[in-house]
This record gives sequence, C-alpha cells and structure tokens, in this order.
Amino acid sequence: MSRPQLPDGLEHVRTTDIFDDATVPAGLLRAHRVADSVWGNLVVHTGTVTFVFDDEPDQPITTSAGNTVAIPPARQHHLELHEPATFAVEFHRTPSAPVPETGTESTALAPGSH
Repeated sequence: MSRPQLPDGLEHVRTTDIFDDATVPAGLLRAHRVADSVWGNLVVHTGTVTFVFDDEPDQPITTSAGNTVAIPPARQHHLELHEPATFAVEFHRTPSAPVPETGTESTALAPGSH
C-alpha cells in the first residue's frame, strides 16, 4: 500500500501538546486509530519516530525531524520510539463531518486510555 497523503480541503481541528519519550501517552505506543472522518498528521520536531500501520507491520515508516506521516481515519497504527524525539499530532476533519470533542480524535487519546 502506498503512503497516505492528507486530502485537500481538510479543516484543522487541533494539535496535541508536544510529546517526548518521557511524556508520550501510552496509548500512542499501542494499537489505536483516529476517529471516523478525522485524519491525523504526525509531525516530528526532533529525533526520529517509527510509525507502524498495524495492517503492514513489516513496512514501518521512519520519520525524522521536519517530516510528517498522514494517518487516515480508522486505520489502526502505533508509534515506536527507539531514541529521544519530540513530536505532536495534528487532527483534521472533512468539512462536512462534525467537530470531534477534544481528546476523542484518537482512541489513544480518549479519556481513560492513558
């Protein structure tokens, strides 16, 4: 499968805090998914983050500072941190979709998942 790209016309919902290897929510390191009608965009600020789509575990995406990974709605994935890094996740929605409540954009960030 080719690497996903954010579709044109999405609206920014919010951006998480900047996480590092000490503050990353545990949910991001295990299988989770972005909500329906919401796209994620992993933005790496420093270091390197390994991004894995769980349906393609043998094709990890190593992403370094200044690069991003688009995350389609409902596609299960997780992050792996093998070295110090800082990163955030942007959430975008299709304009016709309802705005998700803060914290419900991803099953990894949903209340009670940390």
